[in-house]
Amino acid sequence: MEVYVLAVVVIIVALIFDGVNGFHDAANAIATAITTGALKARTAIIMAAGMNLIGALMGTAVAAVIARDIVDMTQVSAEQQLFLVIAALLGAIGWNLITWWFGLPSSSTHAIIGGLMGAGLAEQIAGNDVHIKLAKVVEKVIDPMVLSPVVGFGLALIIMVILNKIIKKANLKETDKFFRSAQIFTSASLALGHGFQDAQKSMGLMFMAAAPVGFFGIQPGQTEIPLQIILMASLAISVGTMAGGQRIIHTLGSKITVLSPQKGFVAEAVSSAVLFISAYFVHAPISTTHTVTSAIAGTGASDDIRAVKWSTLKNIVMAWIITVPSAGLIGFMFEEVFRMLFM
Repeated sequence: MEVYVLAVVVIIVALIFDGVNGFHDAANAIATAITTGALKARTAIIMAAGMNLIGALMGTAVAAVIARDIVDMTQVSAEQQLFLVIAALLGAIGWNLITWWFGLPSSSTHAIIGGLMGAGLAEQIAGNDVHIKLAKVVEKVIDPMVLSPVVGFGLALIIMVILNKIIKKANLKETDKFFRSAQIFTSASLALGHGFQDAQKSMGLMFMAAAPVGFFGIQPGQTEIPLQIILMASLAISVGTMAGGQRIIHTLGSKITVLSPQKGFVAEAVSSAVLFISAYFVHAPISTTHTVTSAIAGTGASDDIRAVKWSTLKNIVMAWIITVPSAGLIGFMFEEVFRMLFM
């Protein structure tokens, strides 16, 4: 296949992944606001799409991690690099669609990282000069993958306990009204954080596809993400968000714990804070899904440990655990097929 045509195909598939990410993860930012009645579904989705668009334009540090710190493939041909990226993308898209179908809020972040590692492993086994940067994966992926839900759960639990004491004697009707209004801002902030984090992953993949052939004026050794890629990724995740994600909205909104406006507000505020801090200061591609789900569980546990539907949470956690190997396996298989057919 002509390498320039292949590069275009890979970029298109990356944009599709970005769009799938948008509708798959749209629920993260808006499920609590819809469930508590703070926003109507259509209004929430439109708001999330707009904030995702803005968030995607806010930085590229996470994109650089995806592009440089997962797999080193600089020593193989442009064609091999492109097939590796498209295999990784197909692995991530496949796993996202499977978990979306079953209504499980799995991580698009870890799906694409799993896809990259699986495709890279296939090339390593074949004897090609491709290397998985295990030390960087542990530092930038595994550690944040473990810490972000723990922090999300712990902070939400602590803040919710404090908030319950503060509002204990307040009028419940007035309190609910106040926090429903406040949720408009926290869900917008969470959508902004989702765009900031998740669109950057597609930017990194598009950069990996464009760099070997010099698209968008990328020079050898360049690390800066071109504006064209930033804009395309921003628009794609925004359009994808408009598609909704009703299955996962239902899971997050009602199958983990009974949500009140106060709990929704705290879960959204904590999640957006963790997303922004990790992107700005740690430059780690953490999972919006993991953070939001754990924060929701934390607010539920503030009332009573039995208020959390642990059976549902167990299924979600199992989906988290198998995301990297499952997406990796799909990416591995696609890379093997491409290597047999085209390389």
